[in-house]
Amino acid sequence: MTVDRVQPRLKVVLTDLNATVVRAWRAAFADSPGIEIRTDSILHQEVDAWVTPTNSRGRMDGGTDAAIKRHLGAGIQLRVQRRIRSQYGGLLPVGSAVCVPSGATTPRFLISAPTMEASAQNVSETLNVALACAAAFQAVHRQNLAAPGSITSVALVGMGASTGQVPARVCANLMWTGYTLFNDHCFEDDDDLRATVTAQLHDLESAPATTRVRITPPRTRRPATTRG
Repeated sequence: MTVDRVQPRLKVVLTDLNATVVRAWRAAFADSPGIEIRTDSILHQEVDAWVTPTNSRGRMDGGTDAAIKRHLGAGIQLRVQRRIRSQYGGLLPVGSAVCVPSGATTPRFLISAPTMEASAQNVSETLNVALACAAAFQAVHRQNLAAPGSITSVALVGMGASTGQVPARVCANLMWTGYTLFNDHCFEDDDDLRATVTAQLHDLESAPATTRVRITPPRTRRPATTRG
């Protein structure tokens, strides 16, 4: 099921140590107000939630995952994997995400969104970045519906641009797609989200690297009645 919601403006910080990714973001998000773009570590961002691009089993053993686990402690992986077991039977599909308490003051939440099924997988020929980014932002929607106002700011790195080997400009454009979908629509069902994204991006590989695609949300099944 899909439902539109009116949400307060979310502060979004895009931050990465890779200068090429940062330049690509500046091009892709040039007309997106309220986006902060930084050349910095996600560990330095004082926001309500960090988004980590992970694998489907929630193993935080490399890249951003490993840095966050070192920073927050090994318990964060246990919380992520416990949530994956309870909600998804132990395997979190690409296009889904979990949001767990971090155990820290900053950030208060960690959103785990897989860009790959297994660690160190090349996802450059897939739509996984768009699916993962969209799922991460939908996790913000869901957390704020459960506890209004609990996430007002979020930080993300270049999803799939390192271990996943996705070219920086492609990564930036797919992340833009996921972000704009967050502004337009709230999905209550992961399958609806995946079907909507893949149906409209399936021929993207034939488009130029500079192409951005704004997803047209599906029609809602009932009127919007809740203000986030």
